[in-house]
Amino acid sequence: MAQLSENMLITFRQNLEVFVTFSDEEWAIFAEFLYLRTIKKREPFITNGKICEEIGFIYSGSFRFFFLKEGIEISNYFSFEKELVSSYRSFLKKEPSLTTIEAMEDAEVVCFSQLALEKLSTNPKIAYKMERFGRLVAEYLICCYEERVVAFVTQTPEERYCRLLQQQPDLLQRIPQHYVANFLGITPVSLSRIRKRIYLSTAKRKVAA
Repeated sequence: MAQLSENMLITFRQNLEVFVTFSDEEWAIFAEFLYLRTIKKREPFITNGKICEEIGFIYSGSFRFFFLKEGIEISNYFSFEKELVSSYRSFLKKEPSLTTIEAMEDAEVVCFSQLALEKLSTNPKIAYKMERFGRLVAEYLICCYEERVVAFVTQTPEERYCRLLQQQPDLLQRIPQHYVANFLGITPVSLSRIRKRIYLSTAKRKVAA
């Protein structure tokens, strides 16, 4: 198994602070259970129908979540660097995943397993922190899902696209346009029209300035 670099561990620890802050002793215990997965472009992190047994932190790369409807792939989420990736429902309930999570580019993911979480939850030196960590991760993922659902109800595809660009300015250099269109619930032709309108509007504002 590939080795985790010191920089990977530092980056992961820093980003976990939004959930929980580990003391040096607690971190040393937790870090013993971490491992690195290198995932090639188009390879899955988890496949529909299999039980997800790990949570990952994306150190580099990006992923898309999709499911099949009548043989057609429907993208419903993207994850990028410094974000968590998991089929969390499957992870928690030990049930087959409803979605496939696939790398859109070569990726490095810092992972820990469900078995590790169970072991850490019984370690008196870190049990409280792991319980809090697990709860806050669940809340974070639930909020992400709710934001996605609300956006589909309250925003136009163009508004959702603009928000996506704000979050990931280099999006179209990294993700094929048909994935983005699929995620927005529109056709690639409609996405091209949206991009053209945004470009023309931006150009007009520059001229007016």
